[in-house]
Amino acid sequence: MKKIILGVIVLGLLLLSFIWWANAQVSSSTKDQLFDDLEQIPYHRVGMVLGTAKHLGGGQLNYYFTYRMEAAAQLYHAGKIDFIVVSGDNSQANYNEPKDMEEALIERGVPKDRIYLDYAGFRTLDSVYRMQAIFNEEAFTIISQPFHNERAVYIANHLNLKTVGFNAQDVTRKYGFKTLVREKFARVKVLLDQLIDKKPKYLGPQIPIGTGLKQEKVE
Repeated sequence: MKKIILGVIVLGLLLLSFIWWANAQVSSSTKDQLFDDLEQIPYHRVGMVLGTAKHLGGGQLNYYFTYRMEAAAQLYHAGKIDFIVVSGDNSQANYNEPKDMEEALIERGVPKDRIYLDYAGFRTLDSVYRMQAIFNEEAFTIISQPFHNERAVYIANHLNLKTVGFNAQDVTRKYGFKTLVREKFARVKVLLDQLIDKKPKYLGPQIPIGTGLKQEKVE
């Protein structure tokens, strides 16, 4: 029994060490690619906003969503990006992250013809991968909260894409506690995905940005 307990403790410590290493690796390798200041962030023709729900389960406004929309609009109006891809989940008929993001950006003064909808951004990996595979963009700005930008830029680096992250306003630790806990394990999943060369669930025909074409919904 003592050997079993010792083995469980050792395995637990190894797991915790791996989680810590994965998180440190993602953060340290991307720190120079993330920006908070509009004046300092370099220009990219295209920005991509990572999707999240507009409302929480109880119907309250999701501040992650609101702050990302504000950050994307700020970049556009400052001339730091010319087009915006909104990439999110539309796997159910009554749930449409890209459309919600498009409407929020239009409300903030971004012209509709400057917004492209990616309906198959089910995971951060999918959103980043599809920017090159579908929208033919190898250099772009990623827009989300700092913790999310770190992971997205890390994925982009692995795919040999040239990206920077623009940090949207973060939420309080109390508000975002569950999200931050999930993020610890999401970073472990990133490393495992890289080991097995994970690909997005959906790809499709290319849609060059600036041609007026729009992505169709995933049925």
